[in-house]
Amino acid sequence: MTAAAGRQGLVGPSIAAACAFAVLIGLGTWQVKRLAWKEALIATVTARFAAPPIRLPAPADWARLDPATDEYRRVTFSAEFANDKEALVYTTGSSLHGGEAGPGYWVFTPARLAGGTIMVNRGFVPEGRQDPKTRPQGEIAGPVEIVGIMRWPERPGLFTPTPEPAKNLWFSRDSTAIAAAKGVGSVAPFFIEQESPPVPGGLPQAGALKPFFPNNHLGYAFTWYGLAAVLAGSFAFWLAGRLRERREAPAGT
Repeated sequence: MTAAAGRQGLVGPSIAAACAFAVLIGLGTWQVKRLAWKEALIATVTARFAAPPIRLPAPADWARLDPATDEYRRVTFSAEFANDKEALVYTTGSSLHGGEAGPGYWVFTPARLAGGTIMVNRGFVPEGRQDPKTRPQGEIAGPVEIVGIMRWPERPGLFTPTPEPAKNLWFSRDSTAIAAAKGVGSVAPFFIEQESPPVPGGLPQAGALKPFFPNNHLGYAFTWYGLAAVLAGSFAFWLAGRLRERREAPAGT
């Protein structure tokens, strides 16, 4: 084997190993950044959930609200539910609700107040209780004082099933799309996750909210960095062997 051929035999594997190493380090660093983001989110949500509710901003101010500063804030307001326009959003659980056993549905209902309308997630109903006729006590008539948190619409993901308005069924908490399909008209750019008051009859099931955000990013970071270390060690062992073979090979071969 000539020296040139030997070097050529090392270039390809070295480039491949370097690229794989860079990818693994990049993935680990991305998880570290995600860890910082998740910890900040948990701290923010925990603090806002612990604060007493404030009066809901006036409809004239809704367009100026910002998810970065206003999402997860607890608010209180008086409104009247338009029960004939409620919608169902399929769910298997939530990062803010700890007591629901899926599968089941969130009940989204327009709430009308002076000067505007807000979509309210009134809570959870289990499979088999989708029809309001099975929970008539929960169809509250007249004004009610609502306490809940502000959330911004949940846009469908790449693999989110297509909504089925004809069946009154959605698969993401996209409150503005639900309102448009139900003919509600203009609604707030956010929706409310209702905490209280308790619903007569127990359904929909509303209740105190707590953050249950999974936070496995540190473990993922160690995994990617660990794989990078294994790759580096394996490549170094392989490279040392190839160089030793070259040194021990007879001259001219």
